[in-house]
Amino acid sequence: MKFIHYLEKVSGVDIMGLTSLMVFFLFFTAVAVWLFRSRKEDFADISRIPLDN
Repeated sequence: MKFIHYLEKVSGVDIMGLTSLMVFFLFFTAVAVWLFRSRKEDFADISRIPLDN
């Protein structure tokens, strides 16, 4: 029996898949917005953190 048959028997599996897709999309969008709105100086400071010791 294939895995898809097990998923069809689970109630609410379509809601879980849609919810996980929306969480991924919202997280990816939030990171992209943060990336484009941040300044290059902030990244320069963050990139020097491992070398400050």
